[in-house]
Amino acid sequence: MSISSFHLVKIPTWTAIKGLFSKLISTKTKGLIYSEYMTSMTLGSPIFSNNRFLIREIAIFAQWESEKDLDDFLNNDKFGKLIKKGWHVRLGFMRDWGKIKGYKVPKEKEILENSNSPVVAVTIARMKPLAVPRFLHWGRPVEKLVRDHPSTLLSLASFKFPNTISTFSIWKNVQEMEKMVHGHSKVPKPKRHSDAMKERERKNFHFEFTTLRFKPLSEFGNWKGKGNYTKLSD
Repeated sequence: MSISSFHLVKIPTWTAIKGLFSKLISTKTKGLIYSEYMTSMTLGSPIFSNNRFLIREIAIFAQWESEKDLDDFLNNDKFGKLIKKGWHVRLGFMRDWGKIKGYKVPKEKEILENSNSPVVAVTIARMKPLAVPRFLHWGRPVEKLVRDHPSTLLSLASFKFPNTISTFSIWKNVQEMEKMVHGHSKVPKPKRHSDAMKERERKNFHFEFTTLRFKPLSEFGNWKGKGNYTKLSD
């Protein structure tokens, strides 16, 4: 059964820059199905600010044939050993919307233990260049909604030149995440996400887009001085 993983790590500047222009994870890596190397961004930050693009803080989303293949990469590959020093979560597939080239949708689906189990959402979009200004107009309010939401345990955006934008978020439970999606959260301006989705339906921002929902299986390391983001709520 395949497994996905999401990694956050701070790496040397030169390595981070190299990763913008070359593949630090070889497509020939044993068991690797799909991967995205991205630069982290602070949700909701001004477009032209030091906090928007965090060049040394990278995000990697990957899909593997098996957990053993992921372990082999982290323990034996030069770049794998580097990102092992950061934080990562291993993910079991639950459901998807849309499609992104290269990601193989698993036939088997995970089920959460109970209604209070944390859940992970990953979005990946290939932007239409001329749609970027309109996307930012509608997207930044959504970034702030997710960033400030009382039910997010960890949330961030990431970017890969020239046109890939991704978000990653861990939620306390599915119910709170779905309330946010449909504009029913008890927060200021709750319809920011649902309004942006209506605009996307009117005129798409992307030529490829997917939303993936996962069950967090296990978590390793720390990020920003914290860990256990996916610990089951009491």
